[in-house]
Amino acid sequence: MTIILFDDSARESLLPLTFTRPVAALRVGILTIAEKWAEYLQGDIAYLTADYLQEKFRLSTSRQNIFINGSVCPDDALLEAVSGLREGEALRQNDLLIAVKFNEHDARDFHLNIAGIKTINYTSDLTRIVYPEDVFLKNETELRRDFKLLSGKRSSGNLSSTNTILGDNIFVEEGAVAECSTFNTLQGPVYLGKNSEVWEGCMIRGAFALCNNSQVKMGAKIYPKTTIGPYCRVGGEINNAVIQGYSSKGHEGYLGNSVIGEWCNIGADSNNSNLKNNYKEVKLWDYSTLKYRNTGLQFCGLIMADHSKCGINTMFNTGTVAGVCANVFGAGFPPNFVPDFSWGGQQKMETYFPEKAMETIGRVFLRRNRIFDDTEKQILAKVFDLTKQYRNF
Repeated sequence: MTIILFDDSARESLLPLTFTRPVAALRVGILTIAEKWAEYLQGDIAYLTADYLQEKFRLSTSRQNIFINGSVCPDDALLEAVSGLREGEALRQNDLLIAVKFNEHDARDFHLNIAGIKTINYTSDLTRIVYPEDVFLKNETELRRDFKLLSGKRSSGNLSSTNTILGDNIFVEEGAVAECSTFNTLQGPVYLGKNSEVWEGCMIRGAFALCNNSQVKMGAKIYPKTTIGPYCRVGGEINNAVIQGYSSKGHEGYLGNSVIGEWCNIGADSNNSNLKNNYKEVKLWDYSTLKYRNTGLQFCGLIMADHSKCGINTMFNTGTVAGVCANVFGAGFPPNFVPDFSWGGQQKMETYFPEKAMETIGRVFLRRNRIFDDTEKQILAKVFDLTKQYRNF
């Protein structure tokens, strides 16, 4: 069976995080949404997304296909409902299409408008990622589910006796190491992925996930509801943040109630505010409406899309959105919306042209033994074109 994760209107409301990936490729908890469905349903993953992303995130079909809304995270009740679908049946919740099962012939003509098909109404609660802040808001729930899914009946590895572990809700994958650090699992689980490292003197409180091949540097303080994706290096103080992967926040400074994309770098002693001085609700720039949207949240920090970076001592104001390939530096607070492919800060912003941005990206990829290929370049070139309207300088 092929599991085809399709994008719906959530892709627009999740920008800029979804300029460079389908919704289901977002990491929430330990796994991406696509990885969750693959683990539960034991099928091959494919994507139905924007045309310019399909070369990287492939669409394929087989004799049996189940289309699943990429913004919806699985749980036990939803899995039962989805697994119970017969060929030619759809699962909905009001106007939301959750899943539909098709044979190979009908799968080729799939469209979000499937009027006339037999519909089953789903009435239970579900977890759906619709806005960027949902990634950190729902991270603890998903982290706990993923922890249970991945640990299951497996045996955890052991950590060095130099560590202090409070409680026993910890799972250590093969190759994970830690020394002279404190792990508090009394309020939530701690997951250490394959070949991950926690250096000396770190204080970590669950729920927390450190994904494969990532590192926590000496003396870091990490609070609950935090996920560090694969191939990252982090330090300083982190609270309720999700770093998608391949990114670095390696130095002192605070990151809280935030989402950081892939291939990002946070300069030394950079901080984000997650609470307004007047305690009012935080607004975030919304690409779909071209204005700031009230999140209804008192705590909301930084949303940073893929390939973005900031210089040392950068101060991000409460509710800042930095687009794809934003390069932020200089004194003072940068704007609350830093457009995609922009360069500068409070004093001046200018266009960060793709040729210059891609030179840097190529060097960053080489440091991780990755190839910055034509597919990646074409995606970023398309994003540059799609975001011209936001660069008014």
